[in-house]
Amino acid sequence: MSAPARSPQELHDTIAGGIGESPLRPDGTLKVRGEFAYSSDLWHEDMLWGATLRSPHPHARIVRLDVSRALGLPGVHAVLTHEDVPGENVYGLKFQDTPALAEGVVRYQGEPVAILAADHPEIARQALKEIVVEYDVLEPVTDPERAAHDDTLPKLHPGGNLVRHQRIVKGDPDATADVVVSGVYEVGMQDQAFLGPESGLAVPAEDGGVDLYLATQWLHVDQRQTAKALGLPLEKVRLTLSGVGGAFGGREDLSMQIHSCMLALRTGRPVKMSYNRLESFFGHVHRHPAKMYYEHGATKDGKLVYVRAKLYFDGGAYASKTPVVVGNGTTLSVGPYDVPNAHIEGWGVYTNNPTCGAMRGLGAVQPTYAYESQMDKLAAALDLDPAELRIRNALSEGSTVVTGQVVDFPAPVAELVQRVRDLPLPPARSGAADIRELPGGASNTTHGEGVVRGIGYGVTIKNISYAEGLDDYSTARVRLEVLGGEPVALVHTAAAEVGQGLVTLQQQIARTELGVPRVSVHPADTSVGDAGSSSASRQTYVTGGAVRNACRAVAEAVYARLGVSAEGMTLAGGKVVAAGGEVVADLAELLGETAIEETREFHHRPTYPLDPETGQGDAHVQYGFSAHRAVVDVDLDLGLVKVVQLDCAQDVGKAMNPDAVVAQIQGGSAQGLGLAVMEEILVEGGKVRNPSFTDYLIPTILDTPPMRVEILERPDPHAPYGVRGVGEPPTISATPAIANAIRAATGLELPRVPIRPEHITGV
Repeated sequence: MSAPARSPQELHDTIAGGIGESPLRPDGTLKVRGEFAYSSDLWHEDMLWGATLRSPHPHARIVRLDVSRALGLPGVHAVLTHEDVPGENVYGLKFQDTPALAEGVVRYQGEPVAILAADHPEIARQALKEIVVEYDVLEPVTDPERAAHDDTLPKLHPGGNLVRHQRIVKGDPDATADVVVSGVYEVGMQDQAFLGPESGLAVPAEDGGVDLYLATQWLHVDQRQTAKALGLPLEKVRLTLSGVGGAFGGREDLSMQIHSCMLALRTGRPVKMSYNRLESFFGHVHRHPAKMYYEHGATKDGKLVYVRAKLYFDGGAYASKTPVVVGNGTTLSVGPYDVPNAHIEGWGVYTNNPTCGAMRGLGAVQPTYAYESQMDKLAAALDLDPAELRIRNALSEGSTVVTGQVVDFPAPVAELVQRVRDLPLPPARSGAADIRELPGGASNTTHGEGVVRGIGYGVTIKNISYAEGLDDYSTARVRLEVLGGEPVALVHTAAAEVGQGLVTLQQQIARTELGVPRVSVHPADTSVGDAGSSSASRQTYVTGGAVRNACRAVAEAVYARLGVSAEGMTLAGGKVVAAGGEVVADLAELLGETAIEETREFHHRPTYPLDPETGQGDAHVQYGFSAHRAVVDVDLDLGLVKVVQLDCAQDVGKAMNPDAVVAQIQGGSAQGLGLAVMEEILVEGGKVRNPSFTDYLIPTILDTPPMRVEILERPDPHAPYGVRGVGEPPTISATPAIANAIRAATGLELPRVPIRPEHITGV
């Protein structure tokens, strides 16, 4: 008996390796085996090695710069300074304020002063020591709150020390409440801690241009900034993505791009630059430290009446993404809660601390830690369960956020909290404990004496995609042809695969839309239209939308070639299938030796700038929501913390690749754990004190607890396939959940993360 005919929609929904499934990643096996080629593995037979001389001072005038001795060394082919920058000696993501090479003054420790190229990396390192730089050391500006208000401080940039100030006023800014709690909270400087340091290979071209192979998050923005500094038209600066060993925002800003291209063009030979770990700490931006003043008012039955807050973000020496951090930080400052009245102010400032920019959860991590700390403090004042307080005040579809924007898509915040609250708790400790499961682990610091347990919650709201009027879009080119007797799709975008599984996702969409099992993804480069950055949890939304649009344009061209209407038709199993399930044509026969290729963009719905006075406006495309419940054990005598369990519930709209979704949530949660209890770049007087993974600690597998993940799929009607960005929210809500659990265990206020042992013990 033959199988019943399936409808086009059923065929569309069930293709192997398509949307909703979890096919093997094409890069997965190579990465597990250590065979994947990262940008640091790039090689060219006659290449030179580039190196960078960096300032040892956070703030100083350059009095003398002499490169003659270094240039005279055997094996050294070029030594360049700001005078050798062929184009404009300035770049920047939002503001053009960063010199490619320091000119007259250095504004942070590690700022590039000179670059050189040599036959061997060791020759390059030794030659750096022969460059003579004399500095007039200046007093650094290091206090961001003072930098925001004190006009007597040195002006680090011509416009002063203020990068952005944003005010948000909703309802009555002077509202009163029955119960009021306040607090001052701080978040330390976190590093992205990607495992592949900055690296790339610049190859001079016959047309006078340059080809750059590198690890980055946004090929086209790198191209524009690099071409400007080189004084070349865009078409002569061609970028191709190489293997990226993690990013998390730290590759949005330039590092070696301009430098390697300058050296390649000067020497006429390929130049490779690859930072070591120490240099990497100075060569990329970090998460903004913040100091935040909060006051929450509520009714006696636990309904929020108002929130007032002042937020200070330390942008460091150059602007990078500070304007965006201030925008996100203020617009997301009250969390995923219904708050009728608010008065929020945020400042982003220049200092002589390391430059800070994008990192996972951009601008939302800092206020979430503060307002979630406040929610626990308010729950205690009201004698309410912390989870119940959050549920009573949760946003929902139709709610209005602090900027006046209406949430016109599902917002199951209360359900997320309920889900994690109702998950089983780990069993209470009894009898002799395995020391590996206690604070301090195998170091054998305790056998359970002095160890107490706490439970805490953290909930967040995070904007997805870029905001405040930016035209955020992506481009995809899709080609359908016959290879080896069967139809094959080729997808080409400039979207950066940084480990999140984007290559796999593009294949899944093409398989679903075109009904062909074989899909290849062209290496990402600048020969196709802009895809924007792999950040802001946006690529599934916008590049997924662009690939879908291009695939559907190809499908329409197939139907046009057949002379049939697209209505009721679908592509499945390499066939054109009609509404009743009958096969209309074989794709391989239809295409023959020809191909169909289409390029399409995807633009999400528009956003708008905030009102400069009130901060009101529809600034965001979409919001992501997640909730965590943390269970911790704390050794009160030694101040050591063991995260026993870290459960998460998150709405993802549509789980395009369920395994990848869970992996993103688990990875993000681990990054949030790091900020909660260990990760911080220590800066004193503008100088970094721990630029290595020996002293900058990140979680290992022994620190990572069991994680139950509850996935909700509440499709966003405005998004392709109903998707909602996944990668950032779990990083954000994990940190306050752990901090609140430690507070519950210890009874301490703990107003700062990361929480270190001395914060618990007081010594």
